[in-house]
Amino acid sequence: MSSHPPGPPFWQLPGLLRKLAVDRLAMMRDAADLSDAVRVNMGPKKMYIFNRPDYAKHVLADNAANYHKGIGLVESRKVLGDGLLTSEGDLWKAQRRNVQPAFKPGRIAAQAGVVAEEAGRLLEQLRKGAGSGGTTVDVLHEVTGLTLGVLGRTLMDMSMDGHDGIAHAFEAVQDQAMFDMVTQGLVPTWVPFATQRNFRRARTELTVTVDALVADRSARMSDDDPAADAFSRMITAARKETDPALGRKRLQDELVTLLLAGHETTASTLGWTLLLLARNPHVRDLVREEARAVLAGGRLPEADDLHKLSYTMQVVQEAMRLYPPVWILPRIAQQADEVGGFPVPAKADVLVCPYTLHRHPDFWDDSERFDPSRFEPSQVASRPRYAYIPFGAGPRFCIGSNLGMMEAVFVTALLTRDLDMDVVAGHEGVAEPMMSLRMRGGLPMTIRPVD
Repeated sequence: MSSHPPGPPFWQLPGLLRKLAVDRLAMMRDAADLSDAVRVNMGPKKMYIFNRPDYAKHVLADNAANYHKGIGLVESRKVLGDGLLTSEGDLWKAQRRNVQPAFKPGRIAAQAGVVAEEAGRLLEQLRKGAGSGGTTVDVLHEVTGLTLGVLGRTLMDMSMDGHDGIAHAFEAVQDQAMFDMVTQGLVPTWVPFATQRNFRRARTELTVTVDALVADRSARMSDDDPAADAFSRMITAARKETDPALGRKRLQDELVTLLLAGHETTASTLGWTLLLLARNPHVRDLVREEARAVLAGGRLPEADDLHKLSYTMQVVQEAMRLYPPVWILPRIAQQADEVGGFPVPAKADVLVCPYTLHRHPDFWDDSERFDPSRFEPSQVASRPRYAYIPFGAGPRFCIGSNLGMMEAVFVTALLTRDLDMDVVAGHEGVAEPMMSLRMRGGLPMTIRPVD
């Protein structure tokens, strides 16, 4: 066994902790520049940061049972409870097993029409609002509404119209989770800070919304309901609990998690993809050319079109390389372990960061450059599998990855085919690492129809 990984000298710790609070991406970049394995002593706590594909594979897949969800996600239990994102052990296995059928590739492919309809509705909305001189729209807000609508129709069998406030409530939830991560959860939620006040308000709003959604969907279920969608499967499982209060609580936790994870990450991916296309007109032209060839005559995409939109897929994959929606995968070691020859003690915080892993110079040439050709089949085959993990890896690989990719590709193709979308001057698109990698300040773009 090797010695402990290197770490910053003690006099750099105050600056490191400040970055943890105000610039978490800079902290992770500094760690990656120092070494592929870094140990940070934070008082009694030990934090290990691993940044190689084989290290990620060990933590996330090979010995995944030893690594439970960690810093940031632990704190988010204040609102997510024991939903699929935060639960562990037998509870997590039961939850995953229950909803897995709703995410089978065949069922997701059957939802292509719904995804296309929602994408087409957004396209028409933007096209009607765009005059010949162009109009300015917060595109991130618009695609967030789209992903919420897709989630409602595909995974819940219901419309999410009138529930736009969910996205705002989740912003407050993420602010609180990050605040708790920085303060180690030592500041009670009743303290009258703005973050705490917003969180308490958001938690109340989410509880009311979730209860209304459950009541609506439950009223439309019968005893012989096939429970094909994820939401109805959750309701059916909750009804089987011997303790009704526990069943209701678990249903609330799972639905809040589904709502958050089901729309936030895809909206983030779409925002970064559209921003990168605006910054790289030559790539945008290639996406438009493909979309006009595959989706000729202005038609909406179908399930079989997904593999035909291969270059658009590569563009989305490259956007997720540079701006992975799940930018960090925190874990806590349950038992002592060894990663890459380095000892990891029990109860240590372990971080795998897709944001820095996707920029590792050993696996990505000129890693800051936007280059969709990296995802041509020959290039993918030449890289280690775990050099690219935008959906996580191992048993907790994102269950909604197929649906999210379909949304991102269909929406990118349709909007690029028919619209010119340019970023408003002065907007830089700053990454804000919360529970997902958000774009600070939205995405104001000027929209013009394309002939």
